Amino acid sequence: METSQNGIDLIKHFEGCRLEPYLCSANVLTIGYGHTKDVVENMHITEETAESLLQQDLKEFEDHVDKLVTVDLNQNQFDALVSWTFNLGAGNLKSSTMLKVLNEEKYDKVPEQMQRWNKSAGVVNKGLVKRRGAEALLFASKAWT
Repeated sequence: METSQNGIDLIKHFEGCRLEPYLCSANVLTIGYGHTKDVVENMHITEETAESLLQQDLKEFEDHVDKLVTVDLNQNQFDALVSWTFNLGAGNLKSSTMLKVLNEEKYDKVPEQMQRWNKSAGVVNKGLVKRRGAEALLFASKAWT
């Protein structure tokens, strides 16, 4: 499965696009649409490079979702999980209660579990509350905008 345009739009909406490095709320050097690998200070990228990096990153996180989720997903569920994993990382997906309940086919419990991941450095982050809410809505095949 690949992330649909709706899923990409959600990720882009919450990540934003910056063509120069910045420290995200987790204090990680970031560029483009939330890209964190091989980012160095004084780096500058074009919008085309930001799009290319996003596509590379999406493939990585799609692969993690494909590998770790053992139940069937519809497109919206897949997109929501890719967005969640894009933001929080595969390690958090792998260790999450969310993944456990999903793989037990408790689909109705997943949105609630998704929304628990709303902290940065141990503090509730308003942006993450909004993003997790949007991901939960998308998982449930509801409009997230």
